[in-house]
Amino acid sequence: MSTANTKPPLIPINVAIFVGLPLAAVLLVPAWGLYHGFDALQWGWALLFLYLNGMSITGGYHRLWSHRAYEARSPLKWFFACWGAGALQNSILIWASDHRRHHRYVDDDARDPYSAGRGLWFSHMGWMLRRYQRNQPDFSNARDLENDPVVMWQHRHYVPLTIGMNLLLPIGLGAWHGDIIGTVLLVGLLRLVVNHHVTFFINSLAHYWGSRPYTEANSARDNGLLAFLTYGEGYHNFHHIFQGDYRNGIRWWQWDPTKWMINLCSRVGLATNLRRVPDFRIQRAILDTEFQRAHRKLQQSGNCESLRAILEREYLEFTESINRWKALQAQRYGRTREQLGGVLEEKRQHLQHKWEHAAVRTKLKELEYSLKMQRKRLGLLMEQLQLQQARLA
Repeated sequence: MSTANTKPPLIPINVAIFVGLPLAAVLLVPAWGLYHGFDALQWGWALLFLYLNGMSITGGYHRLWSHRAYEARSPLKWFFACWGAGALQNSILIWASDHRRHHRYVDDDARDPYSAGRGLWFSHMGWMLRRYQRNQPDFSNARDLENDPVVMWQHRHYVPLTIGMNLLLPIGLGAWHGDIIGTVLLVGLLRLVVNHHVTFFINSLAHYWGSRPYTEANSARDNGLLAFLTYGEGYHNFHHIFQGDYRNGIRWWQWDPTKWMINLCSRVGLATNLRRVPDFRIQRAILDTEFQRAHRKLQQSGNCESLRAILEREYLEFTESINRWKALQAQRYGRTREQLGGVLEEKRQHLQHKWEHAAVRTKLKELEYSLKMQRKRLGLLMEQLQLQQARLA
């Protein structure tokens, strides 16, 4: 047999967790439900645990520790470390290190630990079932996490923590409630399996199903349904191009409870330095992607010289806007450095700097508005192209 085609050995403990537990849930939860039944309090606990575990992964493991999208006070860190361990998705250190490699090498089948290019099953959970060489621990990309006492405490005590959160806590609740078996099955087992797979959807389905408004450079997609199931993580195309933003859903109407939780924590002093990508950069990414699509469509079409000329003019204006934005950002940075370099500036100079900063901000807002208007014009251009193609068909 060729060794080149030999699959790596299975990891028994992972097979037991990710294959055995779902099978147990499918068999045991309905059986106990028919035999004894579950009450509303047990379902409520299961839902509460699901959200506490899930949002400790999204708000803690992911946006805090993997991407440093904000800073958290110690009480919030300890909360995320304990409830994140209850999600049984490995320690913060291992999870975040793998995730950083995923972002750095996204869609690279040789280096992305859960590359979507290797198939839906592999990216969903297959990558965890075998001892792949690329998945060997390497924390060279997580030196900052190795210096975090909360992260390292959780890493050292991960096994007793996850046993306590997934088994001992449901047993305690069940003993108090008078139904240990039912509580363990619902709050412990079923909740854990659901939590696993809604998280895994981001590695798998969110790279196959949805739209790509911000970039086509990778397979990540935006999907509102997945966002609802994954506490806001489903706006994955945005996340992959702006991974340092504490938001995934940037519109007020987009479902992102993780964003709302982080924002609420900042209001009560538990989170600080929330990072947001400037709106101009977001508009720029959208327009750049739309220009690429428009260019491809015009290349595929026949006699559309007039539309091609309009597109070229719009792209020139787009490029000029980008250059003006860069110049304004450099001007703002220069003013900030001057302020930091001075010692007790005069009041007149201080007011002058404030006025200059306000003027720069106004110009930046004008540029943001111009990009939004350009997006509308580009949309109209694409409608004209579609009408012309329909007439020729």
